[in-house]
Amino acid sequence: MDDFLLRALAAGLGLTLISGPLGVFVVWLRMAYFGDTLAHSALLGIALGLLLEVDLQLSVLVLAVLIAVALLGLQRRSGLATDTLLGILAHGALAIGLVAISFRDDVRVDLLAYLFGDILAVGTRDVLWIWGGALLSLSALMRIWRPLLNLSVHAELAAVDGVRVARIKLAFMLLVALVIAVAMKLVGVLLITALLIIPAAAAQRFSRSPEQMALFATLIGAAAVVAGLLASLWLDTPAGPSIVTAATLLFLLGQLHRRH
Repeated sequence: MDDFLLRALAAGLGLTLISGPLGVFVVWLRMAYFGDTLAHSALLGIALGLLLEVDLQLSVLVLAVLIAVALLGLQRRSGLATDTLLGILAHGALAIGLVAISFRDDVRVDLLAYLFGDILAVGTRDVLWIWGGALLSLSALMRIWRPLLNLSVHAELAAVDGVRVARIKLAFMLLVALVIAVAMKLVGVLLITALLIIPAAAAQRFSRSPEQMALFATLIGAAAVVAGLLASLWLDTPAGPSIVTAATLLFLLGQLHRRH
């Protein structure tokens, strides 16, 4: 196998190391739309980065963190459902981003590169960053695992038991935002959000404990990465979408197996 394919495989497996466990809580807390909101807001981050002439990945990262903080604040004050708030933030950020980017007629942005990325173009340094970031993020998730689990089961009872619900929820959303924003430049927003949601949803059918679900989600995500990259190699299809397609097929196969 060529070196670029091995690096892509290493990068994809590194992402599944954190996307699997994180995806468990994304599914349980019904925050699948949160990733899509960050994908929409990425355009605003890119536009602001161009207007302010700062690093685009940094501007997207800062905006993702602000979206997470804004969501938590609106949840506490507006009384609206989370999916409604996410819809407002997603479309509002997308619209503002399109307006902002219109002020720079001299710049042409390849949005597909940010949405789907190019996992086949990752270098050795990128792979090290992905694995280092995944391990650090996984360590942070383990520190809030138990209170986050209590929160996902019943927020009110968790608060009675002494869990600082707002703080834990913010920490989780910031963790998701950071992982998505950092991985965006390398593999694209749509790929990392798909790896957060689809493997966890597939693993839910076969799991009897949260830890088992996290493990199965990681394994399913890893299988999707391998299958997607092999399909990209054999069929000459885009690597990112091929990985998402493989994950979707694994999810559907799981549903069929459940019926039998």
